[in-house]
Formats: sequence, C-alpha cells, structure tokens
Amino acid sequence: MQLIKKNSSKIKVMALGGLGEIGKNMTVIEYKDEIIVIDAGLSFPEDEMLGVDIVIPDIAYLIKNKDKVKGIFITHGHEDHIGALPYVLKKMDVPVYGSRLTVGLINVKLKEHKLNNVKIQTVNPREVIDVGQMQVEFIKNNHSIPDACSIAVHTDQGIIYHTGDFKVDFTPMDGDVMDLHRISELGEEGVLLMLADSTNVEKPGFTMSEKTVGVGLDDIFTKSNGNRIIVATFASNIHRLQQIINTAEKFGRKVAMSGRSMLNVYAVAKELSTDEFKYIDVNEDTMIELNDISKYDDSELVIITTGSQGEPMSALARMAFSEHKKVVIKEGDLVIMSAHPIPGNEKLINKVINLLLEKGADVVHSDIADIHVSGHACQEEIKLIHRLAKPKYFMPAHGEYRMLKKHAQLASELGMSEDNIFIMQTGDILEINKTTAHVTGKVQTGNVLVDGLGVGDVGNIVLRDRKHLSEDGLMIVVVTISRAEGKVLAGPDIISRGFVYVRESEDLIDGAKETVKKVLCDCEEKNIKEWAYLKNNIKEELKEYLYHRTKRNPMILPIIMEV
Repeated sequence: MQLIKKNSSKIKVMALGGLGEIGKNMTVIEYKDEIIVIDAGLSFPEDEMLGVDIVIPDIAYLIKNKDKVKGIFITHGHEDHIGALPYVLKKMDVPVYGSRLTVGLINVKLKEHKLNNVKIQTVNPREVIDVGQMQVEFIKNNHSIPDACSIAVHTDQGIIYHTGDFKVDFTPMDGDVMDLHRISELGEEGVLLMLADSTNVEKPGFTMSEKTVGVGLDDIFTKSNGNRIIVATFASNIHRLQQIINTAEKFGRKVAMSGRSMLNVYAVAKELSTDEFKYIDVNEDTMIELNDISKYDDSELVIITTGSQGEPMSALARMAFSEHKKVVIKEGDLVIMSAHPIPGNEKLINKVINLLLEKGADVVHSDIADIHVSGHACQEEIKLIHRLAKPKYFMPAHGEYRMLKKHAQLASELGMSEDNIFIMQTGDILEINKTTAHVTGKVQTGNVLVDGLGVGDVGNIVLRDRKHLSEDGLMIVVVTISRAEGKVLAGPDIISRGFVYVRESEDLIDGAKETVKKVLCDCEEKNIKEWAYLKNNIKEELKEYLYHRTKRNPMILPIIMEV
C-alpha cells in the first residue's frame, strides 16, 4: 500500500517557453507542492511585432503558485536564458542560483532594473542545492560562454536531467571540459527523464572546437595588409573575445571595444577573474578607449564590436549607416563577422554587409572563412549524451518543431521506444514517475510583449492596429456638434497620416467630406444623438468610399466634439 502511494506521486514537467521556438527558455518542474524553475529567458520580436522590444514567457502559472516556487536555477548567462529574470523577479520573491560568471551577468541586469534585494547564490559544478523534495545539482558543460552548466534534479522517483545548451569540446579555451564522467554516473544511477538541447540536431557530425576560430583569425590578420580590423561578434562569447585579443596581441595591435553589452560583459569577466582562473586574460597595455583610436595607425588597431546579427541599434549597424559617433568606416577597413546568422536575421545582416562594402570596407563572414563555430552540439555529440545518460523517458527541448521532431527521431534510432519520447508544446504538462509518463493537460502560457516600460500591455489588438497603421495609414475625421440640438456646428475636417498627402489629393478629401456630411445630415434628420452610432456610420460609409476610390483600407478615427 505504501509503495502504491509513493508511485502515485508524480513529477510535473512543463515548458513555459523554448519549445517550438528559439529562445525564451523556461522549464518548470513541480513535485509534492514544490516548484523549481530552470532558466528565465527572452526572445526577440518577430517582424509582425511592430515596436516590441523583447518577448518573455507568460508566467501566470508561477504567479498563481508562487508560494510553491523554491528557486530559479540558471544554466548559463545568455539572454535567452536570463533575459526575462528581472521581469519574473518583479512579480515573485524567489532565490536565484547560478554559476559564478552567470551570477555576475545577472547582477548587471538586476542593477539596470533597480532590483537590489534579490537572493542570489553562486553555485559550483557538482554542488547540490536541497530545496526539500528535490535536490538540484549543477554539472559542468561546454558552450559559447564560460561557466555553462547542465542541471540534474534528484527526486525519490528518479533523476530529471536537463542538458541546457551544450557542445562537447575536448579542447575548450579555458581547458575545463564537459563533465561527461558525472553524466555517466547519473546514467548508472538511473535518469528517469532527459530534456536535451535540440538546436543543432539537424547537423550531422561534431561541432568544431572553439579553438579552431583562432587559426582562422590568424590567417585573416596575416593577410590584412596593415588595414584597420573591426570584428563583430556576440558580446557574451567571452572565449571568442579572448581569441580576438590573443590574435591582436600576437600581431602587435591595440584593442578597443564598442557596444554597451560588449563593455558590460568584458567588465564582468575582468572583475571576476582571479590569479587561479581568468575568464579573460589580457595585457593591460593592449586595451585602449574607443575615444583614443585616432592616436594609432590603422595597422595598430582592432575594434571589437556588437552587431554581428545586423541589429538596427547595434554599434556595427550604426557604423554602417554612418551614425556612429566615434568610428567612421573608410576605404580599406577589414570587417570580420564572427558569427552565424540567427534564423530570421539574414536580411538585416546582408543590409549591413552591403552598406559596409559600399563604404569601401572588405567584409569577411563565416560563409567564406572559418571564423565562427557553434556553441551547440551536432548529432554525434547528442548521441554521446543519450548513451551516457540512458534516460527512460526523453523530451526534446530548445528548438523549433522541426528540431524537436528530428531529435525524437534520433532518440528512436538509438533504440528508445517511441512511447517513451514526448514532443511537447509550450504549456503541456508531462506527469511522470518511476513507472508511467503521460501528457495530462496544459497550463496558461504564451508571449508577453515588452515595449519600453510596458510589460504585457501590448497584445494582439494593439499589434493588429499597429500593423493596420503601418500598411494603410490613418484618416481622422473631426466634427463639432451642438450638445443640445445635435446640429453640426463645424467640420467635418479631415487629417490624413500615412494614407494620402492631403494637398495632393483634394478631390479625394472633398469626396470624403461630402460622404461624412451625408451621414451627419441623415442622423440630424432622424434626430439621432447617440455618438457611438454616429461614429460607426461615419466609419462604415467612409470606409466604403475610400476603398472604392483607392482600393485601400486606412484606419478611420472619427472624433466628435460637443459644445
């Protein structure tokens, strides 16, 4: 009887983000009235999300159950894993756990959001945090940022192992390889469920070591002919920064940095470096201020900048558009794009490259030189983790649906029963124990849009209106009416924005005014004083008239003033 009761206790696993998409990673594990959260990431807006700055997960379920939440455990310091954390912590007072560099980067974000009383704890690999019914263990990973970890959640039902983002790099920049031995030990103990990174699962073979980038940089620097070199890369890729600095020092060049996020990450890495372990190792006389680049010859300079994804407000984009205050692109500059395009960013990147070329710069990118490697595992590395962990159940994570599907197929090819593989959607609840696993329901989830200081106040209706305005423009109709008699005292006056230029469309505007006057006369004759009815009639009649004349549907905004 006791055994049946124990087995009836099921672990709930659900993703509030990160499934069927890239970014916005957040996984919730609930067991016996206790909840832990793994990661709290953001994603960047899609093209139709006009004016939106970032997208974060809907945490309504966590807020509803905030008394159960025992902690947020962060695998590493990338934005798609920590970017939503300040917004979550404004709603919930829970402790945060992460590795040393991860905590350093989180503290920068919390300071920006003026969050000063967060309980945040630095955790070392193989350290275990006891939260009650679950014990959470951090395990060393390799990724494109130092101090990345996977997480093992120990329960009396078995181990839930979340790989986080990872690659298997046997020659990492910091010499600290992924803890495959501990993963193997977990496999021997019994991994009940594994959630694994699916980002590169469609790519066969192995991901190249980060150290190979240094060879490519050496070759490009050798052929630079003494020109100024500008390198664009991800700000958080500290290993890449180290290799660029190493190559610059090898060729006797000074290094300046541009981009707020780049400077922030560099400052954190320098501050946390010790004699025993350096996140970034640089000769003090190598680094110079961006303001001082004019004091050096082009052959003595390397500028490391943000903007490898063509982001409109990034430092490299501002250089390309001649809007950067301190760096002017000139003939002969060598620009190195040390990053692969994130899907969806190709147009932005190509636009920046074209502008740089027009200004006389030479541009080297990953399609024509070995200057970037991924931080995510390809198929053979993923297979290795499956073989070591030997999970009973498997849930592909971190990727678009096609990636999750491919990862499920790979697990099946490795011999796992398809009944034990769960391709989940965001919000799905997987209930699991030693003997069974089933998808049993769904929790509220979705996108929360952040626009300026507004969090969640931009929804589908606002986005629809923004899209309408961007495509068809706006026509405003202003009428002044007597409150007592309902007679028109002034107007209609018509204002057009983004639809037609009034001074060049007098016939159209005159016709619009006549259409509105007709509606007003009809309502006056019928003694109608319901302004809602009047506004609706103006919109409908004017919409029909404008579409007949222009085949366009501007947003129509009637304004009725009473005197």
